[in-house]
Amino acid sequence: MCPQEDNLRDEDLERLLEDLKPQMKYTLYRYQIPFEDAEDLLQQTLLTLIYKRKDIEKPAPWILATLRNRCIMYWRRQRSQLHEAMDTTILELFATPGRPKQENTELGHDLARAIERLPERCRKILRLRYGLDYKPAEVADALGYKRSSIRKVTNRCLEALARQLMLAGFH
Repeated sequence: MCPQEDNLRDEDLERLLEDLKPQMKYTLYRYQIPFEDAEDLLQQTLLTLIYKRKDIEKPAPWILATLRNRCIMYWRRQRSQLHEAMDTTILELFATPGRPKQENTELGHDLARAIERLPERCRKILRLRYGLDYKPAEVADALGYKRSSIRKVTNRCLEALARQLMLAGFH
């Protein structure tokens, strides 16, 4: 560990951040992080740097790598939230009491049309998971998938379904 970098002073940190600014902007641009969330990712990265600065040998590459990792985690969280929203939405579409029968019928037809546009494997997975209320492990067993991979495959199918529903005018 270099003694200079072990004690990263505020002036050194400011200079370092100014030098890294174009690279950090490019990283955020490359990962298409929305402006309102980019600042949060930068702040989280810099706070972590401040807490760990005595343990970090080379701050510049550490900052860039940590920012990249935070960008990746950002999109993983976003996808996870989309899948949870899709799960909930699909279930609520048909479980909402008091909805007129005609509206439920129309929603059912729209959903069926969107599902029919999906690849066969997605149709099977969604039919078992949501139509027949199978648990993920049961879907994996029924279709010959590894239990450890069925969640990822189901999420991809839900993403495809979300795209189809958005094309059909759902938001």
